[in-house]
Amino acid sequence: MKLKKNTISAIILLVGLVVIISLSGLSFVIPNITQTDADKTQIDADNTSENLREFTLEKMNNFFLTTKDNIKIATNLYSVENPIAWVIFVHMMPSTKESWHDLAIKLQGLGYESLAVDLRGHGESDGGPDSFLNFSNKEHQKSIMDLETAVEYLKIRGATPEKINFIGASIGANLSLQYISENNEFKTAILLSPGLNYKEIKTESMVIKLKDGQKVLFVSSRDDGLNTEHNQKLFDLTSAEIKKDLIIYKNAGHGTDMFGKEEPDLESVIIQFLKL
Repeated sequence: MKLKKNTISAIILLVGLVVIISLSGLSFVIPNITQTDADKTQIDADNTSENLREFTLEKMNNFFLTTKDNIKIATNLYSVENPIAWVIFVHMMPSTKESWHDLAIKLQGLGYESLAVDLRGHGESDGGPDSFLNFSNKEHQKSIMDLETAVEYLKIRGATPEKINFIGASIGANLSLQYISENNEFKTAILLSPGLNYKEIKTESMVIKLKDGQKVLFVSSRDDGLNTEHNQKLFDLTSAEIKKDLIIYKNAGHGTDMFGKEEPDLESVIIQFLKL
């Protein structure tokens, strides 16, 4: 059967368009920022807000930030249009930013925009996934700059200090407490299994520095060695002027391992505390 001249012309035109699009690299699909290491987008903390707003196109975006000491840290951004507040997630050791994924998705649905970081030496960040095993105490202490960089990024996205909440586990809890104790304009830290001294990041002096208007939640489990005793001590040292609470589980484990283990449900506890 012979094709009509118009049909043949249309086919030729369509094939030509496909070839042109292929050669030009155009795509009608929003690019996935998490494709490969080579494709990951590096964003410096001093970029303009216009450059950063593009990342609201996807539910969760993976990219790098660069700290002031030139360390690239990998992050997951759970973006929200017109967020009610922001969260910075700081993982325990050994772990990664992905340990917060379920909670971040839940908070995203409630209007909280969050940024989960791989601390230096962990995950996809410089030195990852496991150079932290050989870190000196001073190298661990430099991780506070990873939090500083996360804060600066969220500020560019419109966050204000009083609306940025820290949620940390284990050494990430100590770092979170350190940050708000040294920067009292930041109001909230939720601390899963903080210790009195992780890698010389000592917390007793930190809770004493907290000011009226700040709030802190301590969470521990009795099966986690001396951690419950440490959290009770930190709670007691925290001024009565501070909004504070202490949740102690029986057999829930350590840090983010406590999720989904016992009642009251830890995710629900965190959400309620954020709303205070």
